[in-house]
Amino acid sequence: MRNWPELDPEKRYFSIGEVADYLDVNTSLVRFWEKEFDNLKPKKGQSGNRMYSHADLSELKLIYHLVKERGYTLEGARNKLKFERKETEKKSLLAERLAKVKFALENLKNQL
Repeated sequence: MRNWPELDPEKRYFSIGEVADYLDVNTSLVRFWEKEFDNLKPKKGQSGNRMYSHADLSELKLIYHLVKERGYTLEGARNKLKFERKETEKKSLLAERLAKVKFALENLKNQL
C-alpha cells in the first residue's frame, strides 16, 4: 500500500483540490468516486464546495488502494468495503459484549 504524506491533524476539512493533490488524481475522479460509493459523503459549505474530513480521506485512500493499486472494479471495491464494514461491526459488537462480561466479572471479584 502506498505511503501517504502526513496531514495537518489540526485541519478539520480539506477542499476537493487538496484531496485530489493528496491522492495524485483529478478532482473529477474524486467527484466520481463520491457518486459511486455511498459511504463517501463530504460536507458542503454554504457555497456548495465540498469539505472532506479526515474520515473521508481515509475512505478515499482505501478506495484508491482497492481500485488503483489492487485492480478492483468499482463493484468489487464496493463489495469489499461492505464486507469489511460488516466484519468491523461484528468485531465491535463482540468487543462491547466482552467489555460487559469483563465488567461483570470484575464486580463479582470485588464482591468476594
